[in-house]
Order: sequence, then C-alpha cells, then structure tokens
Amino acid sequence: MSDTPVDSSKRTWLIASTCAGAVGAGFVATPFVSSFQPSERAKAAGAAVEVDISALQAGEKLTVEWRGKPVWIMKRTPEQIESLKKVEGQLADPASDRTAVPVPEYAKNGHRSIKPEIMVAVGICTHLGCSPGDKFASGPQPSLPDDWQGGFLCACHGSTFDLAGRVFKNKPAPDNLEVPPHMYLSDTKLIIGEDKKA
Repeated sequence: MSDTPVDSSKRTWLIASTCAGAVGAGFVATPFVSSFQPSERAKAAGAAVEVDISALQAGEKLTVEWRGKPVWIMKRTPEQIESLKKVEGQLADPASDRTAVPVPEYAKNGHRSIKPEIMVAVGICTHLGCSPGDKFASGPQPSLPDDWQGGFLCACHGSTFDLAGRVFKNKPAPDNLEVPPHMYLSDTKLIIGEDKKA
C-alpha cells in the first residue's frame, strides 16, 4: 500500500460528483421505469363500461366502446324477436355452439341475450374485422335476400347477421358476432365487461 496522503479537496470533489451522478441517474431512471406501467388510458381501455339504456326505444340501437371495440345495445321489438325463430334454418350456428368467438352461457339461447328484447353484441364482423351496417327493415333490398327479416350486413364481403348477431350460412364470416360479458345493474343500467362470474 502506498503511504501517499490523499488530497482532501480531491476526496470532497470525488464524493460530491459521485453523489450528483447517483442522483442524476435516479432522475433519468425514474421515467424509464415508470414507462413499464400501463397508462391511465390503457387501464381504462380494459375497464368495464356502465351504460344507461333508459332512453333506448324499441327498434333502436346504441353503440358504446369497450376495450376499443364497438358494442351494440339494441332494444328489439316483439316482431323482431319473433323473426329470430323464422331464420334459424338459414343460420350457420343458430345455437352458438362454436367456440371460436366467446358466448357466455346466459346468451346461449335463441335470442343470444339475458333479456329477449335487449341484444348486446360486439359490432365487428368475424371475417376481417369490418363493422356491419344496420339493415333492420324486413323485405327485399339490395344485397339481401327477398325474405330478409332484418339484421346486419357487412358490406365489405357480404356477410349477413340476424338481429341476434348470428351469421347466415355460406357467408365469408365464419362465426356469430361476439357477445361480451355483461349484466344488469338495474332495469335501465347495464355493465359491459363484467358478469356475475367475473
């Protein structure tokens, strides 16, 4: 070992610069480390969405966003509910038995919903992700069969869905529209993204 004394002023500068460097590194690292946490927008994107349906009239549809997807909420008329039975033989998966697109157990029925009059479905075609358009009127129309009972038409490639979001046979869309998890908080309030099992 050397017996050479260390200059105390150099030692002070060495300690001060080391401390300043450590503090600076801490300031630089903080934003970097915090960037690994999800943003508030990302947290909200996965959150459940509460919807007031009190103003929704029979035959009307409203759209809300959940997880970046359009979710349709439609109040079907008694005639529209009855039309669901008329098209069952024309559908690719009338009982929602396929598993590629999630369908909660409470929506595995002829109207694919908790309450027959309220349809809740993700408005994204299962073919290539387009958003089908409303074709609620029954009867002959361009790009639709003459016995059309009302539903949705994806104009991109011609896939058609009934008023329960079930796809017709021999269409490009392989599956019915997704039914997201949902439940009623009251007669006029729905929550999308949560159900009693979640």
